[in-house]
Amino acid sequence: MARHHETPQDLRLTGLSRRFGAMTALDGLDLTIRGGEFVALLGPSGCGKSTALNCIAGLLPLTGGSIHLGERRIDRLKPEERGFGMVFQSYALFPHMTVARNVGFGLAMRGIKGEAAARRVDDALAMVRLQSQAAKLPGQMSGGQQQRVAIARAIVIEPPVVLMDEPLSNLDAKLRLEMRAEIRRIHDAIGSTTIYVTHDQDEALSMADRIVVMRDGRIRQVGTPEDLYERPAHPDVADFMGFRNRLRGRAVAVDGVRAEVEVCGTRLAGILRETLDPGAPAVAAIRPEDLTPAAEGVPVRVASVEYRGRAFFGTAVAQDGTELFFRSDRAVAQDEPLRLAAASPRVLVFPGEAA
Repeated sequence: MARHHETPQDLRLTGLSRRFGAMTALDGLDLTIRGGEFVALLGPSGCGKSTALNCIAGLLPLTGGSIHLGERRIDRLKPEERGFGMVFQSYALFPHMTVARNVGFGLAMRGIKGEAAARRVDDALAMVRLQSQAAKLPGQMSGGQQQRVAIARAIVIEPPVVLMDEPLSNLDAKLRLEMRAEIRRIHDAIGSTTIYVTHDQDEALSMADRIVVMRDGRIRQVGTPEDLYERPAHPDVADFMGFRNRLRGRAVAVDGVRAEVEVCGTRLAGILRETLDPGAPAVAAIRPEDLTPAAEGVPVRVASVEYRGRAFFGTAVAQDGTELFFRSDRAVAQDEPLRLAAASPRVLVFPGEAA
């Protein structure tokens, strides 16, 4: 299948709102997704990411705001009039139809039949590497193969936008890794815009051009995978991007973007992410893989440890009861006393009241 025959248009969400009775699921989303871009909507359950996707698809009406594809307003159109492809978590394949008929269903609904439809179905199955499976029923295929069929069905209509709602959550770990690469390859090949909903930061980091982190129906931060991984702007974004250690204390020195904080009976230096005055409450955020045994650092006692191939990962408890997650290149024992520290560029410092 060739790249999309038209230049992809920007998708613009303006003041997107959706309420369910007294509950606000989306609260004024503003976002422009560039044509041909792969954007991941990332966040915990209940943050509004799937609601946003369903509003874009037309499966849920808006309470407020608008959606434009290029210069055309589309939020008033029916789902089928928007022409988007959608891949569901549950595959949603017709069990009584062959793979080829499942893939061609959307074409038939658009009145495309005969040789033209057969050619496009063949191209779509070739794109997902399932040409030899065209005559099978979905029940005769593995979960990964069924998800490929669902992707082929979404792209065969040559949509300007492909919407994916946690499509890999039902697959095992090995298949998820394989399908990440496949989905990105297909996106690059067809040239359509892709909007991908996930709660898995690794999926978002590995596939997306930009990541949109959501919380409580609002956008918290938008950026490239590197931006979000290295420079989360808020404590909740940092927490979701893997900064599991959050040590509460007080700022003792601030110098430009650097800060020194007193936490758990010791001092740590880090990078300041929000305005903070000396003496104010502060939180030091650190990823487990960056917190390691050292000669100087937070005094702890090991609570548990497990071997993960190249290193040991464990939990420890500081003197004030704070639980810490750490990595060690050597074996450590339960109840062993340690000191844990991290290089200052790997420590992010936030105001305490924002944590």
